[in-house]
Amino acid sequence: MNTPSATEIYELVAANVQRVLHGKPEVVRLAIAALLAEGHLLIEDVPGLGKTTLARCLARSIRGSWNRIQFTPDLLPGDITGVQVYHQRDERFAFHPGGVFANVVLADEINRGTPKTQSALLEVMAERRVTVDAIGHEVPRPFLVIATQNPIEMEGTYRLPEAQLDRFLMRLRIGYPDLASEVMVIMSDCAGSDPDDLPPVVDVPALQAAVAQVRSLHVDRAICEYAASLAAATRQHKDLQYGASPRGSIALVRAAQAIAVTHGRGFVTPDDIKDVAHPVLEHRVILTAEAELNQRMPADIVAEVLAETPVPGMRATGV
Repeated sequence: MNTPSATEIYELVAANVQRVLHGKPEVVRLAIAALLAEGHLLIEDVPGLGKTTLARCLARSIRGSWNRIQFTPDLLPGDITGVQVYHQRDERFAFHPGGVFANVVLADEINRGTPKTQSALLEVMAERRVTVDAIGHEVPRPFLVIATQNPIEMEGTYRLPEAQLDRFLMRLRIGYPDLASEVMVIMSDCAGSDPDDLPPVVDVPALQAAVAQVRSLHVDRAICEYAASLAAATRQHKDLQYGASPRGSIALVRAAQAIAVTHGRGFVTPDDIKDVAHPVLEHRVILTAEAELNQRMPADIVAEVLAETPVPGMRATGV
């Protein structure tokens, strides 16, 4: 049996997820793009819009291991990374893995954990390994953290540190459904539809092959220059205290590669960069105090940067 292509895997997972999550095809596309780019995903919105449902649907669609970590104020770093436990009978320490040892880790309501607990994810999200008592432990590959969070204005939440936000490839907002989609959600609930009932449609070897295919997708030099120019423009914007780092420009290209695959293309276009610019860049920029007073939003800045940065032409050899 032939291994499915990255585009076929996208179509399989998208159809599976949309059996439960109705009316949000573009959100589903971007979420699966993050999966194919092996980049971490942050889903932020008010309660009740399907953040956890989307995360569970993605996790259930993969025939691999997945763990759910419910973040609460009393959660400890060792619950996430694992701990060394002394076995008296054997007179030795043994490592007991924490919740991050899975292909997909659902970090539910991540900003309800304390900053100390949140920081336990920093190493594993960047390097795919954890260090406990000076000993490194590799997590399974592919490895994806899907985190949900409520807006920081809500009671009982902690702001995610900038260093951790920068480790998420994308931040998505689901938004309220239209009337027809909300009716479908209600009908699905009445019928007992649940993410746990979804069958896995992709196994780990096929997903690994798809990730490798995405990473090897052709990217013209002009596309790389365009991504770098967008990131550089955020650093020079008068309303931003800090712009996107080089990690942000790398994320733009990686996400654009995955988006190109979802469209069935073997190359990246400037429109792919534009499609992912908002979810990739908005959480990587920090407004100045004056801009916040003037009620400016990161989305406004990214829109301005997109409008003002020249779009490169594609050479025939790049197509």
